[in-house]
Amino acid sequence: MNVARRARALACVVLAAAPGAMAPATAPDEQAAPAAIVPLYVRPLTSIESGRNDANPAWARSGKLIAFERSRGDKKEIVVARADGTIVHTVYYQASEGGKEPKFFFPGLTEEVSYNAGIAWSPGGDRLAFTSNGGIGNYDLYVHELGGKTTRLTNHKEKDGQADWSPVADQLVFVSGRTGKGDLYLLDVASRGVTRLTWGTSPFLYPVWSPDGTKVTMLHGNNDNHDVYVIDDVRRPAETLRALTTWVHDDLRPVWSPDGKKIAFYSNYNPAGDSRTWAIVVVAADGSDPTDGAGLAAKVVATSVVPDMERGPAWMPNSAGIVYVKDDRSEYSPLYLVDLVRGTNLLVKTETKMNHDVTCSADGVIAFRAQVDQWDQIFVAKLKD
Repeated sequence: MNVARRARALACVVLAAAPGAMAPATAPDEQAAPAAIVPLYVRPLTSIESGRNDANPAWARSGKLIAFERSRGDKKEIVVARADGTIVHTVYYQASEGGKEPKFFFPGLTEEVSYNAGIAWSPGGDRLAFTSNGGIGNYDLYVHELGGKTTRLTNHKEKDGQADWSPVADQLVFVSGRTGKGDLYLLDVASRGVTRLTWGTSPFLYPVWSPDGTKVTMLHGNNDNHDVYVIDDVRRPAETLRALTTWVHDDLRPVWSPDGKKIAFYSNYNPAGDSRTWAIVVVAADGSDPTDGAGLAAKVVATSVVPDMERGPAWMPNSAGIVYVKDDRSEYSPLYLVDLVRGTNLLVKTETKMNHDVTCSADGVIAFRAQVDQWDQIFVAKLKD
C-alpha cells in the first residue's frame, strides 16, 4: 500500500513538525499574551531512563491503565502501566520458527527484530489490539489478553493496521493494503470474520469509531490532499459515506469529541497558503457545517500547531477543550489548551521540552511524550477541574 508521508504508512512513521503561521481572522485570537495554565501536577509516568524511547500513549477507557510503545534500538514493545506509573505488563510478540505459532520473548533475548505498535484498547480494558511484524516482516493485527495469550487476528501478505476498537462491541475497524491502495475493513474479534467497508481509487486511512459505536470517521485522499469522511452506519457503508471536508487543503487525523457531536482534525489551511503550516479545525459531526471555503476556514480553533498523527487532536473529557502542541521552537514545542467555549488558547506550563503524542483520559489526565537528555519519556499532567 502506497501511503503519503504525512498520512504515515501502516509501518508507523511519525509526521514531522511544521513552522508557524498567522491565524485567520476568524480563529480564536492568540495575539494578547495569555495567562498560563498551571497544572495540579506534572510528572514522568515511569522512571526516567536513557537508552530507550517511549511514545504514543493510549489510555484505556476507564483511565486506570495506560499503554505506550517503548523502543530499544530497532525493537519496539508495548508497555502497560497503571495510572500511577506501575508497570504491569509488557507485550513483545515474536513468531516462532516457521512463523506458524506465537511465542513470547523477553526483550533483548532474541536476535530477530520485532516491531509492535498501534495500540487499541477493548471497551473493558482487559485486552488490547496492536500491529506487529512478529520479527518476520509481515504486518498483521493481533489481540493480547492482559496477562494472558496473544492471538493473531489477520494473516495477509499485505499490511494490516491502524485498528480502532469499537467502544460498544467486540469489533475492530482497520486499514488493509489487500486491495492495493488501502481500504477499511470491519473485523469481528471472536470469529475473525472480515467485512470490507470502503471502495475507492485512493486510500482510506486512520479510522476512528464514534463514542456510540455506530459511525466511523477517517481520511480519504491522495498524497497531497486528504479529506475527512464519515460512515454514518457501518452496516450500510457505501450508502452512508459522506465528506466533511472537500477543499484543496490537506486534512489529517480526525477525532470525535467525547460527546460525539464534533470532530477535530489537523489542516494545513492558512491565509498565507503555506502547506507546511498546520491548524486544528473543529466541525459538527452531523455535517451541518460547510465543507470548504470561508465557512470551513471559520472553524479553525488553533493555529501554528504541530500535528500528531498517532492520536490526532486530544479532546478533554468535557468536549469543551483540546490540548495540542504549539509550533514554537523558541519554547521547545509547548503544550497549549484551546477552550472552545471561551475561544482562548492558553499555555500549559509543564516545563517539559519537545512535547508530542498528546492524549487525555476520561478522568482528564493528560499523557504526552517529552524529551529528557535526548531520550523520549512519557509524562502525565492533571489540570484543574
